Amino acid sequence: MTEAIRRIWTKFRRAFHLDSLRQLALPLMMVLSLSIVLVGLLAWRLPYGSRLLLQPGDIAPFTLVSPQRITYESEVLTERARERAAQQTPDQYDAQEATVRRQQVTLARAALEQATEIRTHQQDTLARQTNDLMAIDALGIDAATVVQILSLSDEQWAQVVREVPIALDRVMRMEIRESTVNQARRSAPSVISSALDDVSSDVVIQLVKNLILPNSFYNAERTAALRAEASAAISPQFATLTEGETVIRSGDKATADQAEALSILSGFQSTWDFWTAIRSVIFGIVLLTATIGTLIRVRRRLLTNPREQALLLVITVIWLLTAKFMMVNHPWLPFFFPLAAYGILVSVLCDLRVAQVLISMFTLTLLYMLPANAAVVIYQALGAIMAVLVVGRAERLTFFLWAGLAVSITNLAVMVAMFAPFENYSSTMLVEMLTVATGNGGLAVAIALIAYFVLGNIFGITTPLQLTELSRPTHPLLRQLLLKASGTYHHTILVSNLAERAAAAIGADALLVRVGAYYHDIGKTVRPYFFAENILDGSSPHEKLDPLTSAQIIISHVKDGVDLAQKYKLPDRIQDFIREHHGRSLVKYFYLQAQRQGENDEIINEEDFRYPGPNPRSRETAVLMLADTCEAAVRAMRPASREELELMVNRLIDERIANGELNESNLTFKELQVVKEVFLHVLQGVHHPRIKYPDNAVTPEVDAQPPTLHENGAGPTSYHPPRRELGGVEETAPALPTTQHPAAMDG
Repeated sequence: MTEAIRRIWTKFRRAFHLDSLRQLALPLMMVLSLSIVLVGLLAWRLPYGSRLLLQPGDIAPFTLVSPQRITYESEVLTERARERAAQQTPDQYDAQEATVRRQQVTLARAALEQATEIRTHQQDTLARQTNDLMAIDALGIDAATVVQILSLSDEQWAQVVREVPIALDRVMRMEIRESTVNQARRSAPSVISSALDDVSSDVVIQLVKNLILPNSFYNAERTAALRAEASAAISPQFATLTEGETVIRSGDKATADQAEALSILSGFQSTWDFWTAIRSVIFGIVLLTATIGTLIRVRRRLLTNPREQALLLVITVIWLLTAKFMMVNHPWLPFFFPLAAYGILVSVLCDLRVAQVLISMFTLTLLYMLPANAAVVIYQALGAIMAVLVVGRAERLTFFLWAGLAVSITNLAVMVAMFAPFENYSSTMLVEMLTVATGNGGLAVAIALIAYFVLGNIFGITTPLQLTELSRPTHPLLRQLLLKASGTYHHTILVSNLAERAAAAIGADALLVRVGAYYHDIGKTVRPYFFAENILDGSSPHEKLDPLTSAQIIISHVKDGVDLAQKYKLPDRIQDFIREHHGRSLVKYFYLQAQRQGENDEIINEEDFRYPGPNPRSRETAVLMLADTCEAAVRAMRPASREELELMVNRLIDERIANGELNESNLTFKELQVVKEVFLHVLQGVHHPRIKYPDNAVTPEVDAQPPTLHENGAGPTSYHPPRRELGGVEETAPALPTTQHPAAMDG
């Protein structure tokens, strides 16, 4: 029955494309929010508009006195009194101390039993035990705590197992709310037995802290009900205006009380105009439809990038709100509106084409706000477009300064084009115009720079300036790579050049790919001598290791790289290159070696020989994976002709496709073909065949035979070039003919 229901649900979901609708839910919500904000701002009339709207906060254009004594029911005073009564009602909580305490103590005992069992598996490797302990969700322990646990003796661990439930029971007897969890955790050391040694005590404290949960929960319904009762108990409040009392003076800012009094006296309290709202709705729908359609055409992956969607929504809403208060009938305030800063931010944080589309959208919006002042709209639009063209991706800070200068020059040019020959302008007005034009450029750059760093950090966007800084060879990680693993460093430079060219050819972020390539193999600095490109004497440490250990060492460079990246606070996008540059591929050489060496009945777990992944989830990381694979294979196999090179590149990339390793990367087959062509062009130039030149002197007494050249142009030698298993990890042949075990090298 359950299986039948599951099949019916699957068919229903596919028929109505529910999975696709779920993916579009967030973008649709953002579009709806933007629509509401846009229509609301366009329909909302400010006090300095064409029609006077006297609202709280408005500046009164007149002085008004009360013609007689009037007592009226004041909604403002009543609402204030009710709000005070509601605020005085404390929050209500439901205490569940006993239930939660017993539950957590039971959970602690079960988790500790599981941890004890893991400790007793002495045949497991340290890495296996560490992973198993960290996988116990109830304990929530980190690597440092795992090390402490594994270092404890059996007697010490037994004390820990006894003490944790007892200490947890003591702490959980207190009332713990969500807001006081940290306070309860800080009190954990005070309930630990003093008989424990320091290490055991530290382990108990950490475990107890991780197991502490709230046992008193906020009851929103009961709190709301009590506050509603307190609010409802307040009787209506009345206000009185005496005869001749001044209600508001000319130039004063109207308060809520004054606005209410004016509405009672003369009905001045205004409402929105119906037809203005209708016009705003129609304009907003048409404008957003055209804008979103254009954005999809120029940057389709924006649909699947919630981070960029949220960024564009926040920036656009902020600038719309700013435009509402600055684009008004004022002699100079509209000229200071920083539309250029908006364009710069979108360009450097998202994409230049997206910035051009949104600037066009904003231009139409400003024209709708100020239909009689097209000169200001043209002034803003041209300045913003010029700023975007100059700043580009802002790979250096000086680009912002040049963009500000370009905005100022464009502003002056537009003013000359619109208002020359300035016959009706005084010298003071001309100075003001010059100040406004140059000030707008400076203001735009200042706002863009501040927002650039703030929004980049908030939304976790890797900015071009960060990438440029990370690309410097003086970075500590790159220095370590050069000094500890020079062979890997050379490989990294070749891969970065190859991947950057391919990324640029398909329209991906070439700078991001180049910097990601620099850091993708930094994990090899932890154990550089286990990788063939760093072995200089021909002897391999893998000769003394079993295949599983060797494979785990090779695989561990990914985790080591991520750890180093986090230690040095590399951006998340760069860490993605480290995690994904091997995807879920198999360390094939050692896997096959393990199968050959294993007993007949021994089962070799393939997962032990696979990289942890994930597979590439962006075009940039996919390009790096392919560049890494192809460069290493070509360097190992040394094809003698372009045909062999083309066959090898096609085979390597097709294998990745067949294994499904590029399914999440959004790379199209057309882009993959472009990548192949770029790889062929670059690799042919880097690894082209070379002939071996003859010696300068030839001994006449000996019948000299010309050296026999191999297909790759190299003479005969006992050294065998690196080899690569095309389906897995790169391997290199032994440096000496007597060596039996090749040194493994990651591709």
